[in-house]
Amino acid sequence: MHLVTRADWGAKPPRSPLVHIASTHGTKVHFEGAPVPSDLAKPENHVKCAGRVRNIQAAHLANRKENYSDIAYSFVVCPHGHVFEGRGLHKLQAANGNHQLNLHHYSVCGMVGNSGLTQPTDAQLAGIRDAIDLLRAKGGAGTEIKGHRDGFATECPGEPLEIWVKKGAPRPGASSGGISVSLSHVVTAARTDPGAAQGHTTFPADVRPVEAALVAEGLLDPAFGDDGSFGSRTVDAYAAFQRRQGFTGANADGIPGQSTLTALGSKHGFTVAA
Repeated sequence: MHLVTRADWGAKPPRSPLVHIASTHGTKVHFEGAPVPSDLAKPENHVKCAGRVRNIQAAHLANRKENYSDIAYSFVVCPHGHVFEGRGLHKLQAANGNHQLNLHHYSVCGMVGNSGLTQPTDAQLAGIRDAIDLLRAKGGAGTEIKGHRDGFATECPGEPLEIWVKKGAPRPGASSGGISVSLSHVVTAARTDPGAAQGHTTFPADVRPVEAALVAEGLLDPAFGDDGSFGSRTVDAYAAFQRRQGFTGANADGIPGQSTLTALGSKHGFTVAA
């Protein structure tokens, strides 16, 4: 993840203190809704991106009708995949249309527009997912990913981003077989590792992508997110994910099944094999 802090991009301080929020239902995806130069995506033009975020903040601070106290978005993602910190984690954002909508979801804006650069790059889509995963892991964001227009009358986030959101906002290449996890291996690990000696791994190569996804979901402590062991903490985290998918009782026992593992993989960049 290429995170650009407020200090790094030269943010002005908020006009007034930002409201703290503990959690949200999830995240809404936005676009600029104005022309964006077509050549901004060229690698040599990344040097312009920080200035563009400063311009967005300046425009928001100058908008007396909305009376923004800061840049409205939680994060802004440039075509090169860099994630610019807006209001950031645990801060009420102001981009979703009204106070209630702002309470329910964080906001991530892709630096694309309604003309010029309208198609997000693969690096940008990956960066938007990086921002969403950070909001889940450290900002209390729930699993919902929606477009700005979902529940509010607007063209935002534009057709390309809205289509991507409706597909579940997959990471680029997630369905192309880049990373494949064996369901049978993961199930065996989930049944074997918890009762084994501390640090025991059965199929670490298959378990690690699942651990990383559970960390991104905010369900597994990052300290246990790359050990390759499907231990008791990972079982508990997976059970929590199963409950998020609507399963209860014995169907949410932390032992992966085809449907939940596929759902997890589609969100976090791996496919599921037998």
